[in-house]
Amino acid sequence: MKIALPTRQNNIDEHFGHCEYYTIYTTNEKAILSEETLPSPKDCGCKSGIAKTLADHGVTVMLAGNMGENATSILNANGIEVIRGCFGNVKEVAQSWLSGKLIDSKESCHSHECGDHEAY
Repeated sequence: MKIALPTRQNNIDEHFGHCEYYTIYTTNEKAILSEETLPSPKDCGCKSGIAKTLADHGVTVMLAGNMGENATSILNANGIEVIRGCFGNVKEVAQSWLSGKLIDSKESCHSHECGDHEAY
């Protein structure tokens, strides 16, 4: 299984569409097996093809801080489960998820620097 985390300076970025890069962990049910990074699109990732790109890399879970409902829906439509409300060091967040300590906050981000996220 692969999980992706929007990353800025080894921490969860508060807004997945503006992250420096995505940390992608290959895991089994209990441990991280390997780590890779995927550069973030230059423009706002919310409107890019990042959901399809992540899905093409085999990602099935996104551990994120904040994101809007449309971004969540697009990730879900690409087979990626979204867990919102994550914060802190990406490796520690991934390990917390693997140990069953994280649940989706169901909180959506309502304002963004890159404009209207309703139109995809």
